[in-house]
Amino acid sequence: MPASLGSMANRGKVTVVGAGFYGSTTAQRLAEYDIFETVVLTDILEGKPEGLALDINQSRPIEGFETKVVGVGGGSYDGTENSDVVVITAGLPRKPGMSRMDLLETNAKIVRAVAENVARTSPDAVIVVVSNPLDEMTALAQLASGFPRERVLGQAGMLDTARFIDNVAAAAGVPVGSVACLTLGSHGDTMVPVPSRCTVDGKPLTDVLDAATIDELVRRTRNGGAEVVALLKTGSAYYAPSAAAARMVRAIGTDAGEELPVCAWVDGEYGISGVYLGVVAEVGAGGVRRVVEVPLTDSEVADLRAAAEAVRAKQADIADL
Repeated sequence: MPASLGSMANRGKVTVVGAGFYGSTTAQRLAEYDIFETVVLTDILEGKPEGLALDINQSRPIEGFETKVVGVGGGSYDGTENSDVVVITAGLPRKPGMSRMDLLETNAKIVRAVAENVARTSPDAVIVVVSNPLDEMTALAQLASGFPRERVLGQAGMLDTARFIDNVAAAAGVPVGSVACLTLGSHGDTMVPVPSRCTVDGKPLTDVLDAATIDELVRRTRNGGAEVVALLKTGSAYYAPSAAAARMVRAIGTDAGEELPVCAWVDGEYGISGVYLGVVAEVGAGGVRRVVEVPLTDSEVADLRAAAEAVRAKQADIADL
């Protein structure tokens, strides 16, 4: 861990709801940052979060971090009180052939219950949603918690952007650190990878790769989650998604004011209003400080607006779920 992170620590508390692969890996990453006093891992299962917490804690002497991980099973929220950030990973993962939307009704019941409990036990928290379908579950968490919209955000753009970068780096034969990319829109079929914002060693992507290759990289980025699910056969991605969620929590916990691609409430930017959507936002202790409009081509703006309308139609249905 860089020493600078420890010096920025607020030594607060983060709760991760859901002790599956995604949640437990997120808890591990957050603990290893060593910027929080406590990471609480909670789940409906009895014993699993407690065992995982014990296991992570016993890695502290080896990895050199002091953050304490606490496991809470049986669906209890005892010990999560007054968390600064709550990450909602609870819900069913996709299976091969399933879309994120196939999970809507089942995960809506879970996310609603979690958000209501968070509002009761940690009324000042920032909520980071990672349950699928992401855009709809983020909107539902805000409605169910009653929190201000800036204090509820979703993890999607961080992950989708990372997948775009990895795909471009592989195609161009360069280190991932040489590539800068951006992905906006929904976490689904109307995802908007943004080639115009992508560079390789500072050069525009179009100077490095041909149009057909770029189109294929955009397609593969949109289908990144399904590609992993199809290969795994059971379960879905969690290493990259947990890295993305933890990175967002770090920005909140350190009040960094970093500009990150996240699912945030959009109110006028790009001519879009009244919807949770993947955009670039300045993220700090209170959640989303502001949405940052980045320059896009006309076609990219059109795609983003189309994504907003597709998401809006689905988000309108979640209030009754």
